[in-house]
Amino acid sequence: MIEIREGDIDAFFTAPFQIYGARTPYVSPMFSDLKRFLSAEKNPLFDTAADFAIFTAHDGGAVRGRITAHVHRAANANFGLERGYFGYFDCADDERVAAALLERAEDWARAKGFGEILGNFNLTAMQQVGIMIGGFENAPYTDQIWGPPHLPRLLERRGYAPCFPMTTFEIDVRTVAVDGLLASAQMRTLFDDGFRFSPIRRATLERRLEDSRLILNESFAHNPMFVPVSRAEYDFQAKEMKWIMDPRISAVAEKDGAPAGAVIAIPDVNPMLKAMGSRLGLSAPWHLLRHRLQRRRAVIIFQGVKPEHQGRGLNPLLLAHVLKEMRRAGYETAGGTWIADVNAASLRQAEKAGARPLHRLHLFGKTL
Repeated sequence: MIEIREGDIDAFFTAPFQIYGARTPYVSPMFSDLKRFLSAEKNPLFDTAADFAIFTAHDGGAVRGRITAHVHRAANANFGLERGYFGYFDCADDERVAAALLERAEDWARAKGFGEILGNFNLTAMQQVGIMIGGFENAPYTDQIWGPPHLPRLLERRGYAPCFPMTTFEIDVRTVAVDGLLASAQMRTLFDDGFRFSPIRRATLERRLEDSRLILNESFAHNPMFVPVSRAEYDFQAKEMKWIMDPRISAVAEKDGAPAGAVIAIPDVNPMLKAMGSRLGLSAPWHLLRHRLQRRRAVIIFQGVKPEHQGRGLNPLLLAHVLKEMRRAGYETAGGTWIADVNAASLRQAEKAGARPLHRLHLFGKTL
């Protein structure tokens, strides 16, 4: 018999490790970060503890699955929705387990008065998103999701329909034709007009992160599912960035000294998390040092340009700049977070950069 428990954070963390095993590409956030994300006291996304619930499925003493049910009130208000969300859906290839977990998430959403449920959102569109339907053999970068091939099938058996197709990409930094991203004449025009790059260093991190948040909110304002990120949310998500950030590979583009665009990239910490089992222990300092000495993978968290500067080539100039800096710093590959099929401009830029598709994803939704 499948037992569903609510609020067992230890089981919630260990579930995918027990289900998938060490040989899969799955990588978990740090246990301390997971607890932080799923805390109404600490995470500014949630107004109260009633905004989310965590469930785990148990069978014969073993953890067989997990799921969150939550509400993103700002998203519902922004788009006029009555929608609940599910996230962190990890499950054994067992229809009984999937049914028990999904029913609990659906019951939670119905009790809140929502007419639909959609996921994965871990926990918003600016974090890990989607259910993988392809690319299962490829290891995820930081902020990319990974799940096994049976998850979409289990969801469809429970009446969920796929929607909003997305792709993540990987760029070979060693071979990318950086100069092909933007014509040299356009590049010269931008520099002649007063555009300059300013690195994001630890000493200027707080100010530059606020610059990048404002650029994010303005540049993504019309993107599907995007909700402006508050300073509290942005600071919360960037809390640990200063410990892993490589100042060589992020930058703010300025126009006559004023922020115009930004590209935020960090070293991919997933290889380190995989080696650590995503827990802090006595070996953590050794793993961190090893990571810093051997980092070869980077991930572009986001890239954006203020609306008044869009359409002039600043976006490809930002990408070209950061890829050059990555190459100079010894990085070999760069991953990117998801790009939706409806985002033709970003897909064209990825194609120009020679990016290869890494993972194929959909959201899965159901009317309640």
